[in-house]
Amino acid sequence: MKVRVTGLGSWPGDDLAPVVRMTLGELPDLPYLPELPARGVGSQMIGRTGAILTDLGMDLQPNGWRLTDAPGIDHRRAQARFREDLDILEEQAQGYAGPLKLAFAGPWTMAAMIERSRGDRVLADHGARRELGQALGEGIGRTLAEVRRRLPEVEPVLQLDEPLLPSVGAGKVPTASGFSRFRSVDVPELSGALSGILAVADSAYPGVRSALHCCAPGIDPDLVFGAGIGALSVPAEHLTGALLDRIGPAVESGRGLWLGVAPTDVPDVTTRPDHLAAAALRLLQPLELGAAWSDRLVLTPACGLAGWSTRPALQLLRHLGEAADIVGEQLER
Repeated sequence: MKVRVTGLGSWPGDDLAPVVRMTLGELPDLPYLPELPARGVGSQMIGRTGAILTDLGMDLQPNGWRLTDAPGIDHRRAQARFREDLDILEEQAQGYAGPLKLAFAGPWTMAAMIERSRGDRVLADHGARRELGQALGEGIGRTLAEVRRRLPEVEPVLQLDEPLLPSVGAGKVPTASGFSRFRSVDVPELSGALSGILAVADSAYPGVRSALHCCAPGIDPDLVFGAGIGALSVPAEHLTGALLDRIGPAVESGRGLWLGVAPTDVPDVTTRPDHLAAAALRLLQPLELGAAWSDRLVLTPACGLAGWSTRPALQLLRHLGEAADIVGEQLER
């Protein structure tokens, strides 16, 4: 059984070209376009995703990004940087055929992090969050179409990063003052924003595969899979028995699990491949899904690796590759 390995987004350093070459060489089953936060706020999760928004401008304030009528200088720099990233991707991936993952912040993390022009977060305003979600969906669709045009043999895989989705659903996102919390968003609206983005992505690249990554506890797999997301990406430490019992039937029906089995909380400290494999098998074998895991299981770091040094980060990916071989052999038995 083939168990794939991929990274989740952020990577150390500020030179994209060698990192793209690294993902293509070290992660042949699921390479990705990495995020390099060390290059500045426009290359970090919110700024980089903001670079693809259609018909919405942003500017950078002391307390973060804010929506504006027209892009500010930091937004324009982020847009230019992302265009350069696509140029580098096109150059480095010439001749590559197969899946290639692109990651963007999801609509609910964006709404919880970006301010409206009149103050407070987009999350506070139903109309503003709907508009932001539509702009994000259209931007993702255009980006997938652009990658398809530049690299016709590539099969884009969409990853939505939603670390704040559980907090948005539970009404735990603090207001600007910090003295209160935004009201929780109902499940139909949470799901509708995600499925709306998938619909636009699918129109740009029919059959595009998708995953939602959440490194925070409390993610609802029924919400994620009910929105049409193809795979759930979570750290192994957050997978309780009850949560696995809800994920198991989804895997049997064709959904995927991206298991963040390699700890990332202590930078530059890697775990042995056999220990990674053992941790994964402790979670997966009790489900007794056997061959159902084929092509549905991906091993990943628990979270991004921006705080790491390059050599240990690369070693972590290689250890995951060795662990994936062990896990695949054991699950086939």
